[in-house]
Amino acid sequence: MKLALTILQLLSGLVVTVVVLMQSGKSAGLSGAIAGGAETFLSKGKAKTLDAKLAKATKWVALAFVILTMVLNLIH
Repeated sequence: MKLALTILQLLSGLVVTVVVLMQSGKSAGLSGAIAGGAETFLSKGKAKTLDAKLAKATKWVALAFVILTMVLNLIH
């Protein structure tokens, strides 16, 4: 059982890393400072974008990673 949890923890750590690296940066440079207000006003479907889905996936996979870490720590 400990081996299976360790493998799941390793996989969840890799998935968190990949999902975080796939997200775009929050700073858009000078063009984001100029057109940032219009972009946020016009993007009503922001929750359906790829970045929003990746952010949601990051939260869930990171939560699974933390829980697996705690369980493995209690088993050890």
